[in-house]
Amino acid sequence: MIVVVVAGALAVVKALQIKTLIASAALFAPPPETISSAVVREEKWPDTIPAVGSVNAAQGVTVAPEIAGTVSEIAFESGATVKQGDLLVRLDTASEKAQLAAAAAQVQLAQLNLDRTKKLRADNTVSQAELDQADATLQQNQANADTIRAAIEKKTIRAPFAGKLGIRLVNLGQQLDVGKGIVSLQSLSPLFVDFSLPQQELARLQTGLKVTAVSDAYPDQVFEGELTVISPDLDAVTRSVKLRAKFENADERLRAGMFVQASVILPEARPVLAIPSTAILSAPSGDSVFVITGTTNLVVQQKLIRAGRAHGDFTSVETGLKAGDRVVADGIFKLRNGMGVLENNDTTPKPSLTPNPPNS
Repeated sequence: MIVVVVAGALAVVKALQIKTLIASAALFAPPPETISSAVVREEKWPDTIPAVGSVNAAQGVTVAPEIAGTVSEIAFESGATVKQGDLLVRLDTASEKAQLAAAAAQVQLAQLNLDRTKKLRADNTVSQAELDQADATLQQNQANADTIRAAIEKKTIRAPFAGKLGIRLVNLGQQLDVGKGIVSLQSLSPLFVDFSLPQQELARLQTGLKVTAVSDAYPDQVFEGELTVISPDLDAVTRSVKLRAKFENADERLRAGMFVQASVILPEARPVLAIPSTAILSAPSGDSVFVITGTTNLVVQQKLIRAGRAHGDFTSVETGLKAGDRVVADGIFKLRNGMGVLENNDTTPKPSLTPNPPNS
């Protein structure tokens, strides 16, 4: 009986201890997580249509000869800027010049024969047919001489337009075939940016709209241009319309073949609800944010939202929030619904509509 009493007393004591531990665990609250916050703001953003574009030169060719020949003179340096008509390469024309001298002699002889025949015809000494034959012979000889002159001119290769030269592809004494590249010539000012947009954007497009372009080669510079061409037809596969914007490119920083992020700026700005992009938690079920509630003891509640377009460090919210709501801007990955938080905005970088972080 003594053993039973002692065991019962121990069981009662242990049960009371377990009950106390369970009650303490139920009342235990984890320490609040430190987060930074942001207020949902109503702003007016310029309405833009983003696209991926490619830079193309207004004029660009690889200069090549029309007639085969041997390079006798190179009159340019790689990377030089040239004007229209500047001499680039001269091919050997020794044989053509000899042929031209012979052709010129034939022209001179034909002219003398024609003059003599005209005098004889005036005296009725020769027939009209002989006069016509002499005239035709002169014209034929002149045409032969002009053909040789044209060949000599084509062997003198000049810049077809003003622009910047690329790397020289030929050497002195090299035998060039027809169409063999000599040097690339690109007109860098102005330039075109070509891009495509889906057909649902067609109703909002018109020539004259402002277009901006950003290249990763110059992340701190925004290039401005103007929409000049809207293609009259759409791609039958992608149902997209091709567009072209003109950029003056006075500093020649953009180059043909560059990849750029283009944006068409529409004339009217639209009101949006803006939050930092770091406040959005993306998941397969949708985007969500943690809304901060309370005044003294801060608690977060997770809400589903519909995110819109991005602008700088901010993203617009189409549904799920209202102006004035406070959301967690940094530290969302360590939170869960109903969790207590401690607000600290002193160490978090401020988001910006025009971010320009240093190159790390």
